[in-house]
Amino acid sequence: MLHEAHGLLVSVELLTGQVYRGRLVFMEDNMNCQLKEATLTAKDGQQTACPHVFIRGSQIRFFVLPDNLRHCPEVKSFGKEKKGKGMGMGYGHDQIKAAQASRR
Repeated sequence: MLHEAHGLLVSVELLTGQVYRGRLVFMEDNMNCQLKEATLTAKDGQQTACPHVFIRGSQIRFFVLPDNLRHCPEVKSFGKEKKGKGMGMGYGHDQIKAAQASRR
């Protein structure tokens, strides 16, 4: 879904508390991203203009995306349930449950 935000105005908060707000130029699968015409807001509220910024994906806490992405196909299919058997207990859980029941 982040690839759909290419060219749009996004906000990125880092683990350090800094917030970048600018146009998303490039996005990699590991969440490395490039912003242009960005504004950096430090934790103390001081703002700095940044013409071009590269942000490492491991330093990102979260993205704030524009509202017009809610019409994106990835977002529309996000909340729908998938058809199939549903959630199972997983491998080995039935043996654990049986052992716990036999101890009682």
